[in-house]
Amino acid sequence: MAAYWIAHVTVTDEESYGRYAKLAGPAIAAHGGEFLARGGAYIQLEGPERARHVVTRFPSLEAAKACYDSDAYQEALSHARDASVREVVIVEGV
Repeated sequence: MAAYWIAHVTVTDEESYGRYAKLAGPAIAAHGGEFLARGGAYIQLEGPERARHVVTRFPSLEAAKACYDSDAYQEALSHARDASVREVVIVEGV
């Protein structure tokens, strides 16, 4: 069953976050991830506003978690940690 990785992000350092994005894309693709939404227009309805929203579909919950835990993604994430405020969740589809 497909799973969705949903991230809400406020970027605080564009340069560092750019390095994250450059590395994260290939790491995500290597685990079967496909971007469905990536930073487009949005309407905030509830909760804290974040300027960037990303939805990525993976083949399974396990594939999404394996991607997050992978060395390649963790290397990418090292550039985002001090360059953004993020909330990330993986949810199984129906």
